[in-house]
Amino acid sequence: MTENTKSSRFKSGRGKPGGPFRKGAGKPAPRRPGLPPEGPVLLYGLHTVEAAFANKDRKRLKLFATENAQRRLEERGVTIDVPVENMMPRALDRMVTRDAVHQGMILEADPLPAYGAEHLRGARLILALDQVTDPHNVGAILRSAVALDADAVVTTERHAPEEGSVLAKSASGALDMIKHVRVKNMARFVAEMQDEGFSCVALDSDGPASLEETPFTERTVLVLGSEGKGVRQGVREACGLTARLDMPGEIRSLNVSNAAVLSLYVARMKMGL
Repeated sequence: MTENTKSSRFKSGRGKPGGPFRKGAGKPAPRRPGLPPEGPVLLYGLHTVEAAFANKDRKRLKLFATENAQRRLEERGVTIDVPVENMMPRALDRMVTRDAVHQGMILEADPLPAYGAEHLRGARLILALDQVTDPHNVGAILRSAVALDADAVVTTERHAPEEGSVLAKSASGALDMIKHVRVKNMARFVAEMQDEGFSCVALDSDGPASLEETPFTERTVLVLGSEGKGVRQGVREACGLTARLDMPGEIRSLNVSNAAVLSLYVARMKMGL
């Protein structure tokens, strides 16, 4: 599976005086690649902010919003349980990158807890991403995983996007609606899941059988790779099963976010979910 977009780094704010960050922090705290940020994150956009208010695991700190945006949230049944600073749209523009669509609201919040494999007890369908780096793709995958009722999305700690504004906005609220588990070693994670009774299927264009022809069990981990490399050899070998997505048209490969949607749909049908 390949990604069609390039990875980009993004800072949640511009570090202006009087901005949303704590005293002495003219810019966001340093981030560890693939791990939760060490300082607050800025979440913006209606669906993203609404989902953050609905998530009991999300510690919210402060809302920066126009009066119209506050009304929109209240009309949608959101209980605003943090201090609010009324701001004009241009002031909000200065808190985020130039192309960010904040829709009149920016929520300062702590990162989500660092979920691990121990949080997957009782799961049936898990989607694992082996070094998928682009936050737009991972955000889209999180959204699709929620839509198709997967139990979790797993990424590696390294070579994966941080929990920042771009990922949250691309997920359109899904980041706060599904467990995003980060693991140090994907091959080891796959082995642990097999010990817990999961079958693990790696998607590969050279797989011996189509995904539709591949046997599924009641508990499944689907593993997708990225950026032309696909699922790494060690991870494929750990999975044991590899399968391909057969495309009937002239274009035979899909963007990883599209492949994730199709894979989850086929898996649900095969598993009777």
